[in-house]
Amino acid sequence: MERIMEIKGSCLCGAVAFVIAGTPKSMGSCHCSRCRKLGTSTVVFVGRDQFRLTRGREMIETIAPPPGSTYMRSFCKGCGTSLGEPLSPDEAFPINAQCLDGDPGLRISYHEFTSDAPAWAPAGQTGAK
Repeated sequence: MERIMEIKGSCLCGAVAFVIAGTPKSMGSCHCSRCRKLGTSTVVFVGRDQFRLTRGREMIETIAPPPGSTYMRSFCKGCGTSLGEPLSPDEAFPINAQCLDGDPGLRISYHEFTSDAPAWAPAGQTGAK
């Protein structure tokens, strides 16, 4: 029987930890000001059935999205690490790729809101030439 790869992840202080079973569904970067300022520009989308929070549910604080935005954002109350959406009720949701401890097995496949990227962003990060 083949064992499913597990990718561990956590916040900086380790209070919040999780496991993703298998390869995430996708990886992308958002360049809107909200994602950039919250520190979640690059995310992996995972399925509800792939994600398991192993520690720190009580340490997760969630910020409601402003009008016009879809995703709530969560962070660790202890260290402030932006986590993505670990408490989302959706079937698929974003997790901050910077929180992953291992290689997720895929690379960035899309960029969103590239017109909002700051002038100092490297061309390769925004898809600009």
